[in-house]
Amino acid sequence: THGERPIPQPRAVVQRASVRGQILDALRTALVTGELAPGAVYSAPALGERFGVSATPVREAMQQLALEGAVEVVPNRGFRVVERGARELAELAEVRALIEVPVVLGLARSVPAERWAELRPLAEATVRAAATGCRATYAASDRAFHRAVLSLGGNEQLVQVADDLHRRAQWPMAGPGRSAGRGHAGLLADAAEHGALLDALISGDVGGVRALVGEHFAGAR
Repeated sequence: THGERPIPQPRAVVQRASVRGQILDALRTALVTGELAPGAVYSAPALGERFGVSATPVREAMQQLALEGAVEVVPNRGFRVVERGARELAELAEVRALIEVPVVLGLARSVPAERWAELRPLAEATVRAAATGCRATYAASDRAFHRAVLSLGGNEQLVQVADDLHRRAQWPMAGPGRSAGRGHAGLLADAAEHGALLDALISGDVGGVRALVGEHFAGAR
């Protein structure tokens, strides 16, 4: 009608959200690889220049990372990457185990073998990712496998909470213990546990599942 205002096209908003999402993914990758060093301060304009975008989507992405606990705001300077030690990683592993272990054990008793077999490509993808030696590549495939396992329980809220904890557990440590994280061999061993876990789940070996998931989180660093 004549009294209605025309609805604005959302193209610019969608594009901006897309850029922010791409920058957020790039920053998360840089966090996992240690390219954004723990304790270092980065400004949105400088990062924007590096990524070839304005400071706005970078600032928005960094604010999201601040909400997730990856960085903290430094007034008039930018964002500091949070320094995390071995104790925090151990605490994250403990919380993840408290959530995921009982869920996986419950699913081991209720999910049919053919459903577990469908996850084999994801487990194999983690092995290929580990073979590259790239922490960021492995981090993405590792989370994808764990999400797929937990999704079989049908609780999307649990999947989201567990994935957030998992992502935080993948950020590197600061200080002397930083180099003690999983190297190439550690990534390969971690990925191999995914295949072994699927074997136990497919065969209905609940005892084996219990042992494997316990070892998996005990070694999560």
